[in-house]
Amino acid sequence: MTSYAGRGRSALVLAGLLGSVHAAFSLYWGVDGEWLVETLGRRMVDAFAGWEWLLLPIGAVKLVAAWVPLAAARAGWPARRLSRGVCWLGAAVLLVWGGLNTVVGNLVLAGVIVPDGGYDRPGMVGHAFLWDPLFLAWGLALAVGLAQSRARSARVAASAG
Repeated sequence: MTSYAGRGRSALVLAGLLGSVHAAFSLYWGVDGEWLVETLGRRMVDAFAGWEWLLLPIGAVKLVAAWVPLAAARAGWPARRLSRGVCWLGAAVLLVWGGLNTVVGNLVLAGVIVPDGGYDRPGMVGHAFLWDPLFLAWGLALAVGLAQSRARSARVAASAG
């Protein structure tokens, strides 16, 4: 059996790092950190006022989600269909969520979409240029890693059979 290596591994490591950035900020804000909090948008900051601690389990889940694909790939994809299926679902959610919100945020900032009642500019800038593109990049790296590891796994299985 061939050891786990190659470009699929690099993409999964990148996905882990990008997801870790998201997780780190959630954990940081969960312990009352304030740096870049305005980039979340006033509405989100107000919604979590007094409940910031909820960002701790959210950050923990993001951190686990960031690194489970690499760990599963290294372990040979235990429960292969389930583990890869869950990872593909995660990649799809990250791509759709990050992609749509990045596009919408940029359209709002460009004046193409004009929300009723205006919008919170620092929050919109944060979502258009930082948080949602980061979700998009995380999802893209994960999808690339999954696609590359699939092709590699199929070659290994074919040569073993």
